[in-house]
Amino acid sequence: MIFTFAKSSLASFTIAVGTGLIASLLLSTPLQAEPSDRPNIILCMADDQGWGDTAYNGHPLLKTPHLDAMAAEGLRFDHFYAAAPVCTPTRASVLTGRHPNRSGAFSWGLPMRPQEITVAERLQAAGYVTGHFGKWHLGSVLKDSPVNPAAAGFDQWLSAYNFYDNDPLLSREGTAVALEGESSIVTVDAAIEFIKEQNSKGKPFLAVVWFGSPHSPHRAAPQDRKLYEGQKHADWLGEITGLDRAVGKLQAALQDEGIRDNTLFWYTSDNGGLQTASSGGRNKKGSIYEGGLRVPAIIQWPSRIKTPRVTQAVANSSDIYPTLMEILEIDTEPQPELDGVSLVSVIDNKSDQRVKPMGFWSFNARGILTPSDAWMQELLAAQKSGKEDRDESRLMLNAAEIKQQYEADYFVGHSAWNDWPWKLHRISGAAKNKHAADKNVTTELYNLATDPMETKDLASQHPQRVAAMREQLEAWQASVIQSLNGKDYPESH
Repeated sequence: MIFTFAKSSLASFTIAVGTGLIASLLLSTPLQAEPSDRPNIILCMADDQGWGDTAYNGHPLLKTPHLDAMAAEGLRFDHFYAAAPVCTPTRASVLTGRHPNRSGAFSWGLPMRPQEITVAERLQAAGYVTGHFGKWHLGSVLKDSPVNPAAAGFDQWLSAYNFYDNDPLLSREGTAVALEGESSIVTVDAAIEFIKEQNSKGKPFLAVVWFGSPHSPHRAAPQDRKLYEGQKHADWLGEITGLDRAVGKLQAALQDEGIRDNTLFWYTSDNGGLQTASSGGRNKKGSIYEGGLRVPAIIQWPSRIKTPRVTQAVANSSDIYPTLMEILEIDTEPQPELDGVSLVSVIDNKSDQRVKPMGFWSFNARGILTPSDAWMQELLAAQKSGKEDRDESRLMLNAAEIKQQYEADYFVGHSAWNDWPWKLHRISGAAKNKHAADKNVTTELYNLATDPMETKDLASQHPQRVAAMREQLEAWQASVIQSLNGKDYPESH
């Protein structure tokens, strides 16, 4: 436990839709098991909740009773990481099992390529009904976009471009709808409606529930803020308690529906937190150091995880996809290269050893602004006037195009190789091009078991280890560049 408190053309759209069709044809055939034999799946994610931003991880102020109960009753990870230190890339990793740089989703607001095969598409093909609720941030939430939730395999969706606040304007399958209530509760209410509908039909479901809290600006509901009166960050604290209330409401609905035991409920966050004191490591959101990547994670699945426990297994958000594929026995061939590994042996308490290291890489690429509320206000106004919102930049019609090709050793930015307990950082100095950056590469080495705050650089003491780990890291980066250049997709892409 660590704390230091004190415009694109319509022709492009045709291309993009074509790639989505090709991807769908690549998917596996449906499972043969009866629906009752398959667990329901809920993938729940907070927005900017750090590792220590829960009561169960020792925060001295936060009240998170429902997450505390979930952690006490399920499988709690102490060394779980987001695939990236900001939101969009990690969300891409959850859906694909791949490092987000492979799909061009380098940073916030950049779309995930429609060529990617998602967990929602895989489960659709296996007979699941799929729904997305809350923050999307992987493209568009407009109709006819190649990078909206429907294009990624979701049958139903009530989604936001980006983070969203109380009384939000959200997109219900491309139509702007005004809703009232605390933002996380609004999202969960939509998910519960979806869950009840599928349960009444005897259908297994995938519900992806992505909150907009506790992303800034912080505007907690009065009942949640009241708990922290007089505290410096009362609204931030209140937003976390608000999303905790939403988790509790979702859990209660599963109980009422009689499906709690056979529902795999996976809770985590998209990146490190906003407060260094509770980030669980050095720095915070936006950093490749531990504080930017380490996040809370819990799996609750009563019918299979019968004994509560805390695991020291090292895992990350890219592991969600391959874990679900193994649990559901889905044939994933053909499958673009995965970075995640299945955690089934961890779930079944057979092993806590990771089978391969984890790579992290903050590419030198800026995000793009996606002001959800402003854009949804414009969509609502267009609807009321009988018009369509046809801003092609927001449709992202050219998302499937792979315009830029990168050199095989284009390793700019800050990357890291986590081969527990060792973590190597490769930091490329700021430069206008790769060759200039290569002259300014520095490496740092930390032992996370003894130095989780990454304060003591051991690189000079372990030159052979540094050399071996750097070679592995750069080989992985070369693989990522191959994917980024489109080599994972059929030539027709």
